[in-house]
Amino acid sequence: MKRLIACLIVLTLFNSCKNEQELKKNKNQIVNYPITKTTDTIDTYFGIEVKDPYRWLEDDKSPETEAWVKEENKVTYGYLNKIPFRNAIKERLSTLWNYEKIGPPFKEGKYNYFYKNNGLQDQHVIYRTQGDNKTEDVFLDPNTFSDNGTTSLGGLSFSKDGSIAAYAISEGGSDWRKIIIINAETKAVIEDTLVDVKFSGMSWKGNEGFYYSSYDKPKGSELSAKTDQHKVYYHKLGTNQNQDKLIFGGTPNEKHRYINANVTEDDHYLIITPRTSTSGNKLYIKDLTKPKSSFVAILENTDSDTYLLDNVGSKLFLVTNLNAPNKKIVTVDASNPTPEHWVDFIPETQNVLTPSTGSHFIFANYMVDAVSLIKQYDYNGKLIRDVKLPGIGTVNGFSGKKEDETLYFTFSNYTTPATSYAFKPEIGKSEVYVKPKVDFDPDQYESKQVFYNSKDGTKVPMIISYKKGTELNGKNPTILYAYGGFDVSLTPSFSIANAVWMEEGGIYAVPNIRGGGEYGKAWHDAGTKTQKQNVFDDFIAAAEYLIENKYTSSKFLAIKGGSNGGLLVGATMTQRPHLMQVALPAVGVLDMLRYHTFTSGAGWAYDYGTSEDSKDMFEYLKGYSPVHNVKAGMRYPATLITTGDHDDRVVPAHSFKFAAQLQSKQKNGNPVLIRIETDAGHGAGTPISKTIEQYADIFGFTLYNMGFNELPNSTKTSVTK
Repeated sequence: MKRLIACLIVLTLFNSCKNEQELKKNKNQIVNYPITKTTDTIDTYFGIEVKDPYRWLEDDKSPETEAWVKEENKVTYGYLNKIPFRNAIKERLSTLWNYEKIGPPFKEGKYNYFYKNNGLQDQHVIYRTQGDNKTEDVFLDPNTFSDNGTTSLGGLSFSKDGSIAAYAISEGGSDWRKIIIINAETKAVIEDTLVDVKFSGMSWKGNEGFYYSSYDKPKGSELSAKTDQHKVYYHKLGTNQNQDKLIFGGTPNEKHRYINANVTEDDHYLIITPRTSTSGNKLYIKDLTKPKSSFVAILENTDSDTYLLDNVGSKLFLVTNLNAPNKKIVTVDASNPTPEHWVDFIPETQNVLTPSTGSHFIFANYMVDAVSLIKQYDYNGKLIRDVKLPGIGTVNGFSGKKEDETLYFTFSNYTTPATSYAFKPEIGKSEVYVKPKVDFDPDQYESKQVFYNSKDGTKVPMIISYKKGTELNGKNPTILYAYGGFDVSLTPSFSIANAVWMEEGGIYAVPNIRGGGEYGKAWHDAGTKTQKQNVFDDFIAAAEYLIENKYTSSKFLAIKGGSNGGLLVGATMTQRPHLMQVALPAVGVLDMLRYHTFTSGAGWAYDYGTSEDSKDMFEYLKGYSPVHNVKAGMRYPATLITTGDHDDRVVPAHSFKFAAQLQSKQKNGNPVLIRIETDAGHGAGTPISKTIEQYADIFGFTLYNMGFNELPNSTKTSVTK
């Protein structure tokens, strides 16, 4: 009887939605959503019942889920295919993306290796040269790994002498990897492939073998089943994987969800960094020169983020935020490595520190209001120089081996394509190494940093980028993008997609909201657990600033974010649905009551807390969880949800359930579509061809639902009133 009543309710809702859609047409397109069945699934949290009518969509192996995905994609692409200027956007993206991209070189053995893409290749190719011979030899071409370009390179590591290489591949965008071991000279595979590797590097011990990390194969679906017991193994060359030695992890009463293993450059020490969450780690060291040595604890708690930067003999250089929220570098001897013996080497400052090493120098990369400042030190702590940078933006690099005479860095910002520079540390001189030839004139665009007040008065920075001469009349199509979590900092970087958006008269705005790492640990913590609302308030205040200052208006505003940023979009659009015209949540964490039950989601509890922690935490999560806060009869913005069917980090069920809720409860007018990419995961390794198609769909959907009949840059642009 319950099932009959449920079916009748679903049918009534569907017919009601259909009738409303027929009465209220959007751009002459009627969206007839697939009927998504509901079930009477109910969970009980601290005596409170919570309905989960779309629980069945969590089963990624179910034929019903597969059929639902196909039907939703059919509706979505049926809508997108009718957008008149969608192909024009795709063509411009393809044209602008079609330039040669060359990464800085790195030396392994007798070869210099570098990544290169001729233009529109789905995956970057690894080339190499030898000595003064500039002839380029293809070392690895990931474009040959699969017919459709969906198998990507997930990591590359060389033995100490460079004679052997191990590389990881990802199939269909999954975080699960396979490791293939080859003779670097001949490129021939020299032993069986390692399988079922996840969240792992490959750190070599000499030329004998390497350390890697993985989980036991989960029961059920490897794309959604829980994985929360990470382990470190040692693979000795010439042996089978089933003989690999367990080095760390696997203790039944102690879960380490993420464990990194790294060997120091001099092969002296093995460093183990176990984490129970994405923030905070323990730290252990083992002397590899003594075969029978045991692990020695540097830190046995997860109260800080601490890691080894480098060592000189037994002198360790550690980067830590222990009692230093903006991070500092300390030194200690490996024989007595615990905190009471630490000595400040580069003290904490008011700016967040992210250091690197190379050529016997330490480079302190400071983040000053989200842009880079570099200071060069020697290993005695003497300041050598403030490194002169090409401009205001983001710098990455200044890292390499001790014997390297030249280091490389890249510089970019929102209007400047990433340019590589060669840097001579001994004299402090840099020169352009590779400047990309992009069909884009940065001089026509500008970026402006502003500071605005959030709801509680907190000052938040935001960088707004657009074409020079843009009239601030409230009619500019604008994308507001942010992340706001996991200590991740959004610093200025160039994007072909954003360049095309700005070419069409669009504004691109990025606020550095709380939850990120732009202002250190305190800024991160201010956006976690029961302070998560600060993140949404900061984002909402950014939108209000753009509207109040006539950059845009609600009619021309789109909000965009991915992963944790997808949660940001989902929470913002359900809390303030009339603030924006378009919402673009990508691979979002959208079911906050169950996120921790999938794959490695339990490791995100530092930022979110879980619905099992306490009644207060459950009620707080339920209060903003996007899936649980869609209200019937509300008019939500035009929404394009994007996800991948192989996303095993933020499983697509989050997006499936959110789409189903919105489609069943949307009042009228604005479309709610979900675009589900096949053979795609959380984003890494996505083929260029798929990326271009995704952005053409996203930008086309956005402008179309802002009322544009033609591209804004068209000489005959018209907007639906």
